[in-house]
Amino acid sequence: MFRCINMKSLFHKTERTRRAPLVAALALSLLAVGHVRAEKPWHDIGRDAKPAEIAAWDIDVRPDFKGLPVGAGSVDQGVEVWEAKCASCHGVFGESNEVFTPIVGGTTAKDIETGNVANLLPGKNYPQRSTMMKVATVSTLWDYINRAMPWNAPKSLSADEVYAVTAYILNLAEVVPSDYVLSDQNIADVQKRMPNRNGMTVYKPLWDVKGKGDVQNVACMTNCATEVTLGSFLPDFARDAHGNIFEQNRLVGPVRGSVTTEPAPLTLTAARAKVTGGAVASQAPKQVDMKALLASNSCTACHGMKAKLVGPGFAEIADKYANQADATVYLAGKIKQGGSGVWGAVPMPAQAQLTDAEVAAIADWIAQGAK
Repeated sequence: MFRCINMKSLFHKTERTRRAPLVAALALSLLAVGHVRAEKPWHDIGRDAKPAEIAAWDIDVRPDFKGLPVGAGSVDQGVEVWEAKCASCHGVFGESNEVFTPIVGGTTAKDIETGNVANLLPGKNYPQRSTMMKVATVSTLWDYINRAMPWNAPKSLSADEVYAVTAYILNLAEVVPSDYVLSDQNIADVQKRMPNRNGMTVYKPLWDVKGKGDVQNVACMTNCATEVTLGSFLPDFARDAHGNIFEQNRLVGPVRGSVTTEPAPLTLTAARAKVTGGAVASQAPKQVDMKALLASNSCTACHGMKAKLVGPGFAEIADKYANQADATVYLAGKIKQGGSGVWGAVPMPAQAQLTDAEVAAIADWIAQGAK
């Protein structure tokens, strides 16, 4: 009897040992199923951004100068960069023109001392508020130049060039001397001389829950005598200035989107422009989506299809050169090389990013009536 009991116990013990891995595997399977069910449907879509990818986008410079890259640039270097890439829109001395507001002006030595621009005070009807009157942090100036300038080639300046351009602007505003070299090591000292560094104000009710802002006002909610409709719209002359905004995709730099679900709005069977002397050689494709080409190169930022924006409308240009035999050749040269004086003081920057085929296509399209 004792032997039989021992054999039975041994059998059960062996069976439990044999089944243990199966039970464990089954438990793990159930846990795995539960885990899969708990996962979001998109858990396996995409991947984590790589450090280099994050660094490429994380370029902002904060008021405490976090994010500011190492570098330096002198006022003299800034003059060279400015005259080559900035002066056409902002003037040689930051005075700008009838389109862009001045960058410098309206600040005094007293403002640099106090950190408050007197011309911004109530009752001071200063004719034109400049950038240096309003900007409170030098990091904002550096950051904007770095990410958005030049207008037709944003993010093309090196860090040293941004330091140099910023130094030139600060020198024009008499914040730094003409022999100054701005760098990541001394930019915090420059902040202490910004004319409007103490000029930022905070509307307390927006930040303090105990404040009494206009959200406490009484508004008509029922049986109102007048129905008020709030809205916003673009004027007719500007509605089509940038193409179909709804279907555009702006990742970085100039707009790169176009309407791809519909036929091209304008088609060229071929670009006939041929410019001798090596200026432009027409190798344009048989069909060109002209609106997409103009929008992707920021042409529509300055030119409306019909009316003037910054520069003349394309239809106005077509009318001006309608009877000129060499209109295509002439326009191609203007597009490629830029210029000023034909349509007033506003300059036309050189469009060096365009290929010869693209220049030829645009010139031919305008010469044919810009339709």
